Amino acid sequence: MASPLLEIKDLEVHFHQSGSISPAVKSASFELHAGETLGLVGESGSGKSISALSILQLLPENARHKGEIVFEGKNLLTASEKEIRAVRGNQIGMIFQEPMTALNPLHTIEKQICEVLSLHLGLRPQQASQRALELLELVGIQEAAKKLPAYPHELSGGQRQRAMIAMALACEPKILIADEPTTALDVTVQRQILSLLKELQQKFGMAILFISHDLNLIQHVSHRICVMKDGEMVETGSTKDVFNHPKHPYTIELLNAEPSGAPEPVPSAQNKIIEGSDIRVWFPVKAGFFRKTVDHIKAVTDVSISVSEGQTLGVVGESGSGKTTLGMALLKLQDSEGKIYFEGNPLHSLNQKQCRPYRRQLQVVFQDPYGSLSPRMTIADIIGEGLDIHQLASNNERDVLIIKAMDEVGLDPQWRHRYPHEFSGGQRQRIAIARALVLKPKLIILDEPTSALDRTVQSQVIELLRSLQKKYNLSYIFISHDLAVVKAMSHRILVMKDGEIVEQGSTDQIFHHPQTGYTRELLEAAFE
Repeated sequence: MASPLLEIKDLEVHFHQSGSISPAVKSASFELHAGETLGLVGESGSGKSISALSILQLLPENARHKGEIVFEGKNLLTASEKEIRAVRGNQIGMIFQEPMTALNPLHTIEKQICEVLSLHLGLRPQQASQRALELLELVGIQEAAKKLPAYPHELSGGQRQRAMIAMALACEPKILIADEPTTALDVTVQRQILSLLKELQQKFGMAILFISHDLNLIQHVSHRICVMKDGEMVETGSTKDVFNHPKHPYTIELLNAEPSGAPEPVPSAQNKIIEGSDIRVWFPVKAGFFRKTVDHIKAVTDVSISVSEGQTLGVVGESGSGKTTLGMALLKLQDSEGKIYFEGNPLHSLNQKQCRPYRRQLQVVFQDPYGSLSPRMTIADIIGEGLDIHQLASNNERDVLIIKAMDEVGLDPQWRHRYPHEFSGGQRQRIAIARALVLKPKLIILDEPTSALDRTVQSQVIELLRSLQKKYNLSYIFISHDLAVVKAMSHRILVMKDGEIVEQGSTDQIFHHPQTGYTRELLEAAFE
């Protein structure tokens, strides 16, 4: 067998901070061969990204390394800054998890790609611009010439990820490190990006180190897999062997963590909790000196929905399909046209002050728990804020209700005086659910509540939501682009595209007898 292109031997990474030492990677070893895709899997905090960033020495100054990272016979850990710079972005490229933060918001896409070409290949400005255009076309960006002068915020998530791939491939590297490259993308865009990477790998003959916490994804892209837990390699083998004959208990746990099961069936004669009729949200596009409305962005167009007591309605579709806008319109957090009834009471004619009495019954859990929890408030204050606003409890009762809410979502009540940054992503999402639950609502709108979580944590949150629904007869509107999660949570499903409903029906009907090509495309992208 040919010698490996990259070999990591007994890698250890520690972080030194305020006199303490935190181990992040412990004696990790693996090899990467030319033309091969190696999957590096594990939950958040397992050391996957730190191992990858160590290869290009991209960790902060307080990181300390031991071991060897050998690339083409050279130990990169002992390489000088000049030597590592010649490798970084040139012979080893990297695609980061979140292109919006990895791309410079002040520079155009053209300038950022041209910088790589001029720095490593010495191309002149005109040559670099031409090559940048070729690269954008290569990665499948439509109307590439129009996208070159665009800034990152002017591109969609999928387009930004493609631009990042174009930058990483600019110098035709021998190794491409892809760190969770599809985590924040819709299933259809995910499939396009994975197909693109496979095609480019064959074209350039490069090796890919593919990092992910999604085992279903890794199964479709990798030749071999390394499983990491708490900074250690716990299992390594061919993709087929690891999936068919896992040896380590942690690998088995990961494989069994795929969302499964179904919600408790509900009687068909249940009362309607919320109904929306002909909901429309159009954002005006203004132009000219007098700022006249010349067009509209049609976020939601004439959508009608209803949710019964104890029922979960799943709302699925790609980014920009209008899922979240519809949810915010139903909560009266977004101006809209149409009629909204909550338990038969018309909300559409009420102003924000008149809506306040209904707010405790209509709650929301947002996609990013860290962004929706105030960093300056303790967990007790965050959960208890709704009780204070609606004047539902005295000081003594307030503490009892907060402790009960934390117990119900599986959090230790002793943690209630801590702050959000002291908790993991899964724990923060539980805090957000406790905040909604403490008010004893009848409907909770869950906006992508599991998209940023590992599969094992996702399964825990799904089980929690199902048990709370059964206990309190809660109704949910579950917004997501993850169809496996929606299937495990929903009684009925509504499929949206470009602000309109393209299909709706029972979960069984949508998954086993889809009527539209778009629904079939979503299902194929998610499960094949």
